[in-house]
Amino acid sequence: MADDDKEAGPGQSPPEKRHELHQELPTDFPDPLFRGLHHIIRFAIRVLAVLMVAVILWGVGDVIYIIYDRLVTPPILLLTINDIFYTFGAFMAVLIAVEIFINIRLYLGTNVFPVQLVVATALMAIARKVIVLDFDTLTPMYLIGIAATTLALGITYWLLRRSNQSQEWDD
Repeated sequence: MADDDKEAGPGQSPPEKRHELHQELPTDFPDPLFRGLHHIIRFAIRVLAVLMVAVILWGVGDVIYIIYDRLVTPPILLLTINDIFYTFGAFMAVLIAVEIFINIRLYLGTNVFPVQLVVATALMAIARKVIVLDFDTLTPMYLIGIAATTLALGITYWLLRRSNQSQEWDD
């Protein structure tokens, strides 16, 4: 008889069941079809993690190429402000990919959806957008939308951090 099947004796607490990660995708689901589908989804998430690492490496290669290309274009070894902002955008894209990989890893490795990290990733993505904005082609409504999104994400992140800090004090 398995340890999980044993009954607790008098004065003993019942045996704890194995804590499964992401209970919304249980591998012991009663319906075999859904159990199989859950396995497929978990495998797909792992494939996404591998692909994200490939994107990160490709992005690093792209950053190297961008810097090299900008430095060898006359005037040699000189970067214009547009070159610098373009390079910053490439760096930020790689950092966003790293954050997405961390989100995937946390999703696979914990039973908690990392909301604060997702919001931080979104903040980084909007920051990248702001860095590479071409103010000559923007409409006022677009700028207002970017500002509203940034403000909403900033407030959300602040509230999440504040909530997490108050929980740490309670523990």
